[in-house]
Amino acid sequence: MNSARLTLDELRTRVADGSVDTVVLAMTDMQGRLQGKRVAAEYFLTDVVPNAAEGCGYLLAVDVDMNTVDGYEVSSWESGYGDLVLRPDLDTLRAVPWHPATAMVQCDVAHHDGRPVAVSPRQVLRRQLERLAARGWHAFAATELEFIVFRDSYEQAWDKDYHRLTPANQYNVDYSILGTGRIEPLLRKLRNGMAGAGLTVESAKGECNLGQHEIAFKYADALTTCDDHSVYKTGAKEIASQEGCSLTFMAKYDEREGNSCHVHLSLRDAEGAPVFAGDRPHGFSRTMEHFLAGQLACLADFALLLAPTVNSYKRYVPGSFAPTAIAWGRDNRTCALRVVGHGPSLRFENRVPGGDVNPYLAIAALIAAGLHGVEQQLELEPEFTGNAYASDAPRVPATLRDAVDAFERSAAATEAFGKDVVRHYAHAGRTELAAYDRAVTDWERRRGFERL
Repeated sequence: MNSARLTLDELRTRVADGSVDTVVLAMTDMQGRLQGKRVAAEYFLTDVVPNAAEGCGYLLAVDVDMNTVDGYEVSSWESGYGDLVLRPDLDTLRAVPWHPATAMVQCDVAHHDGRPVAVSPRQVLRRQLERLAARGWHAFAATELEFIVFRDSYEQAWDKDYHRLTPANQYNVDYSILGTGRIEPLLRKLRNGMAGAGLTVESAKGECNLGQHEIAFKYADALTTCDDHSVYKTGAKEIASQEGCSLTFMAKYDEREGNSCHVHLSLRDAEGAPVFAGDRPHGFSRTMEHFLAGQLACLADFALLLAPTVNSYKRYVPGSFAPTAIAWGRDNRTCALRVVGHGPSLRFENRVPGGDVNPYLAIAALIAAGLHGVEQQLELEPEFTGNAYASDAPRVPATLRDAVDAFERSAAATEAFGKDVVRHYAHAGRTELAAYDRAVTDWERRRGFERL
C-alpha cells in the first residue's frame, strides 16, 4: 500500500506517537472545492470515526463567494440552514505532507436519516458508477489540469485586483525544459507533495500561456481520480502560497490560451478486461461505438457539468486547442472527443472541460452520456479527419446561458441524474449568470469611459 494512503490502524499509530495531531475533514462542494474543518486527531478517532461529523447544509447551496442563495431545496432560510452529515470515507485517509503532522479524509454527505444527499458531487458520481457496476463495468479516469503561475502572492494579487501580475515565464514554454527549469523549485514541491499525499505523479511540462504549466498524474478508478483531483487543486494553491507566489486554474485568465482539464475515460469488466477494445473498425468494440456515440449525442445537453462558469466558455476559440466542434477523431486535438491508445489502453479524451471543472460532475456526465449511447444502441458517426474548427459539425455551447437551457430541457439529463440534480445544478448555473449580468467589467470601462 502507498505509505501516504493510511489505514485507520496506521492513523491510530501515528496519532499515538505524535506524528499526526490534525485531521482535515473535507467534502467537495458544487464548485469542486474542498470544504470542511480541521479536527484534533484524537477527537477524530474517538468521536468522528464512530459517529461522523456535521457541516452546514449551505455548503451545497452557495455561490463562489459563499453567499447564501435562495431557491435550493437542499438548504435554505426556510429550512433554517440546518446541518448535513459528513461521513468520512476511510478509504480516502492520506497524509498531507505540506502541512505538519496532518492527515486528511474526504467525506460523503448524508441527511440525518442516513440517506445520501443526491445533489452532492460525490454522490452524483457514485450514482453513475452504480449504473456501470450493474453491467459489470468499472470506470477508470485521468484528469489533466493546467495552471498559470505568478510571482505575486495571493494577497498581492488581491491587492492589485488581479491586474498586472507577473507570470512565472515571459514567453511560450510548451515542452520547454528551460521554461520548466525556471520554476522547478515550485514544480518539484508540487510533485513531491502530491506523491506524499498518495497521488502517482507522471510528469510536469510547460504549456503555451505565459507561466502556464501542467503536472500529470497516473489514471485510477474514477472516484479515486476525482478525490485526488480535489486534493491536488487545493494542495497546489496551498504550496504555491507557502512559496510566496500564486497559481490559478481558472479556465480563461486572459486572451491567450486557457487552462484546460482534459478528461480521459475507459472501462473494464469484472475480470479487468478492457471493455472498449474489440474487432470493429479502429479496434473498437460495439460497446465503445455506442459509448462514444452517446458522448456526441449528449455533449451539448451535459455541457453545464463540463463547463460550469461564465468564464468556462471563453476558452472555446477556434485554433486555441480548446474545442468548438462536437466531433470525434483519432488523435485529433481539434475535436471535442479525441480517441487515443490501442487495445487495453484504448480510451477517449473529452477536451471540453477547463481548469474550473468539478471532476465528479464531469466524469458523471461522461458516464451518463456513454450509458445513454449504450442503452439507445446509438450508431457512431464516421471519424472526423482534418480541422474540426472549420467543419460544419454541431458546436459546443457558446455561453453558460445556452448550456443551462440545454441541461434543463434535456430528457437524457433528467433520466440519468434525476429531477433534483438537474434542478439543483441548473439553479447554480442561473445564479452564476445573475452575478455576471450584474457585474460591470474592466472591458466595459475601458471601452466606454471616454469614448461612449
